[in-house]
Amino acid sequence: MRVIVAGGGLVGLTTAIALRRAGADVVVCEQAPEVRAAGASIGLWSNALAVFDEIGVGERLRAIGAPIELWFYDAAGRRTRAPEASAADHGFLILPRPRLNELLADAAARDEIRLRTRVVGYEEGASAVSVRFADGSHEEADLLVGADGVHSAVREQLLPGMPAQEHVGHHAWRAMVPSGGEPPDGHILTVGHHRTRGGYARTYGDQVMWMVNQFDCHPSSGTKREQALALGRNLNDGGWNDPLIRLIEATPEHLILHNQIMIVPPLPRWVSARVALIGDAAHGLSPHIAAGGTLGIEDVAVLTRCLASRPDLAAALAAYEANRRPHYATVRELSRAVEGSSDAAEYARHYAAFSRWMLNEGHAASLSV
Repeated sequence: MRVIVAGGGLVGLTTAIALRRAGADVVVCEQAPEVRAAGASIGLWSNALAVFDEIGVGERLRAIGAPIELWFYDAAGRRTRAPEASAADHGFLILPRPRLNELLADAAARDEIRLRTRVVGYEEGASAVSVRFADGSHEEADLLVGADGVHSAVREQLLPGMPAQEHVGHHAWRAMVPSGGEPPDGHILTVGHHRTRGGYARTYGDQVMWMVNQFDCHPSSGTKREQALALGRNLNDGGWNDPLIRLIEATPEHLILHNQIMIVPPLPRWVSARVALIGDAAHGLSPHIAAGGTLGIEDVAVLTRCLASRPDLAAALAAYEANRRPHYATVRELSRAVEGSSDAAEYARHYAAFSRWMLNEGHAASLSV
């Protein structure tokens, strides 16, 4: 089977590794001039790490990751967890996005990654899909996988009129900086006043990722650093969270990322006879649940298993869609509960409910294809 993967990010590269390991001829088409990653770091849960173990790169990922065990703090620094939650419900690996993507690009075979190659459309036929590129060229494959993110060109053709939408009022500021001055445990997640949430975590290479998320965000002036510092006051009663403030103050302006959060609405379908959406292209989520990457990696495992267990391509893609769409209906329901939490204790309860489902019932459903 010949496969073209549109998008050379986390999920696209993982798709290439998994399908090539299963015997497919895979080429990755990435519009950027280099393999790169948006954002500072990413947390991957045990269900994603299990997929990476299956495709032979788990050990290399763990070597560049830092294990994290979540606690939730209120604006005064009191920490909490749901009483019924276990440590397993709160543990994941945090990895630097640029280093992670470099590792995956090496594993995916760099000579099969075409940079400056943007997929703009396709034509499906009875025996192949012809993929069109921005330079006017085209190439045939048995399967096109759209791993091209929330603004997916593949989704635009498969489902016209279903663009990414603003997660209204939700903005995020974040950066990666050298470690220095934060407490030894190296990880804080605070649910503060006025629907501000933020914190920091140590990661690979003595680096720290900090972030500030704001729901119901109003227009603000000032530099990105000034905006993040102003919101940081909602997380720092009595100065207990001064290490976060110092991290923000020490960050050069050009290293701070500020984004209006975009999400993909629930889609009526993910596939056609020779085209499949995967990862953010199919279900771009709000980052407040810190699991979008993990869930996208599970998509890869489900797609790979469906292709391996069903000789007919259309039937395999239909099975993939049938598994994933109800899965994400539950993800969205649980995610809304976390988003709507009024304080740290409620946040901890809803987050534990989400993580337990994702790591247990949700993971089991992903395996049952």
